[in-house]
Amino acid sequence: MEQVKKKRIRPRERDAVIQSLRAGVTPRAGIQHIQVGRRREIEAMLKDIERIGDGGTAFRLIIGAYGSGKSFFLQLVRLIAQEKGLVTVHADLSPDRRLHATGGQARGLFAELMKNAATRAKPAGNALPSIVERFLTEAAKEADQTGSEVEAVIHQRLEHLSELVGGYDFAKVIAAYREGHETDNHQLTNDAVRWLRGEFSTKTDARKQLGVRVIIDDARFYDQLKLLSLFVRQAGYKGLLVNLDEMVNLYKLNNKKARESNYEQILRMLNDSLQGGSEGLGFLMGGTPEFLLDPRKGLYSYEALQSRLAENRFANQAGVVDYSATALHLANLTPEELYLLLCNIRHVFAAGDPANYLLPDEALTQFLSHCANRIGEAYFRTPRNTIKAFVDLLSLLEQDQQLDWGELIGRVELKPELQSDMPDSTPAGQGDDELSSFQL
Repeated sequence: MEQVKKKRIRPRERDAVIQSLRAGVTPRAGIQHIQVGRRREIEAMLKDIERIGDGGTAFRLIIGAYGSGKSFFLQLVRLIAQEKGLVTVHADLSPDRRLHATGGQARGLFAELMKNAATRAKPAGNALPSIVERFLTEAAKEADQTGSEVEAVIHQRLEHLSELVGGYDFAKVIAAYREGHETDNHQLTNDAVRWLRGEFSTKTDARKQLGVRVIIDDARFYDQLKLLSLFVRQAGYKGLLVNLDEMVNLYKLNNKKARESNYEQILRMLNDSLQGGSEGLGFLMGGTPEFLLDPRKGLYSYEALQSRLAENRFANQAGVVDYSATALHLANLTPEELYLLLCNIRHVFAAGDPANYLLPDEALTQFLSHCANRIGEAYFRTPRNTIKAFVDLLSLLEQDQQLDWGELIGRVELKPELQSDMPDSTPAGQGDDELSSFQL
């Protein structure tokens, strides 16, 4: 078996990885220490990132079963994009956060995306103020080089934005931020950032604080992302990557009209990407096979999307994967790759020091054999429960190394990964799908 590189790991990254894996969620830091497999998929994502950086667009659906590693993959691509000079924003959809709505859910999703805005210098999020600061710095540099006034340069850079929907008010808010920065008016700069994040709920407040007549509401969700992608390029970044997970929440909407309105928004994003209607903007959306393929409630229930997302028949007939397809189905981890993943997790527990390994190699093999006997091939097809059990085992051995690992492995209880237990996004009885609330 391939050996893990002997690399020391910082305590903060070690703890972040362990705590996340024990909770069954994707780590936000140190993810590079446990990544295995997915080589072809990552290569495809790198091409998308390069296209965005060149001023192009990208749109991908990342499809995989519950527990198969979708969120992990999305997080990994997000970190790669930051290293390549892109700004990333990410959020999970929920009943209160959707692409299209009339009750504030789309604005809520936008606010969550902006809160999680990240760059290479600020990977943890809350990077929006620093992006605006970088824009002003770049404008000041250009003014020095050309002998122009800073205000003239800013106006020239933002003039292109003013041609788009909401661009005039966007430019006015950036000007308000600069005014607050120049005059040490922290309230004004904070209000400008709040507007950019979509945190103003009424036009009256926005007009009073910033002198603008519009706010970022449900109807402006996508237009504002297009504006932001242009702005970050003006600030010196290469583009914007929007990372949306838990798209299955749209599939769970019982109300057919609400569901189709969200699918129409996806269609609009996809069409813009295919036709060059935006610049330096990419979308990654993570969902389950049901979210894509279900002919009654999934994306395939919307004819315009089905025709655009249909699988490559030639690839199917040849038994290969088309990695250029809009809907990218994540391949299952092989048992060998899962073994390497356990090796990496063991390495993280030891903080990168092989002398501190809590288990020998034969224990890893025995653990995987036990998993295979308990739940069959699901232990590597949807490995989340397997990984969580392994981390629990290592945590116990870390507390008491006198314990017999062979006996502990025999006691490991595993269950196959189940469907998400999140509630439907529309209460039973309020949808208009036929038999949507029928129960036995």
